[in-house]
Amino acid sequence: MIVADTDVLIDFLTGTDPGATTVMDYLERGVLWITVITLFELLCGVRSTKQERTIQQLLEALPALPLDETSADLAATIRRDLRARGSDIGMADCLIAGIVMEKGGMLLTRNRRHFEEVDGLELITA
Repeated sequence: MIVADTDVLIDFLTGTDPGATTVMDYLERGVLWITVITLFELLCGVRSTKQERTIQQLLEALPALPLDETSADLAATIRRDLRARGSDIGMADCLIAGIVMEKGGMLLTRNRRHFEEVDGLELITA
């Protein structure tokens, strides 16, 4: 399972490569997912009716993984572990990492350096 991070979906929406091409490839193969956290982040960034329609069309093509108790527990553990090591990637990214890891997925992101902080999270770089 390949789960797209918000940054690569923004690349797709703006036509910015390499993220746009990578997302298109996975979309065409029907293997791309998102988390509800990414869904939330994309919808929070809406600035116009046209942009909202475009984002909604994309979201309709992507199944969203939920934040459940197990993934929330894992996300909290990730955040505590990072903070104990003097690092913090933010709450939203810890939630994304927790969901992806709990579901056994790989995270598609341009922000490799950021997510490499999370032990055990499999990454695909766009």
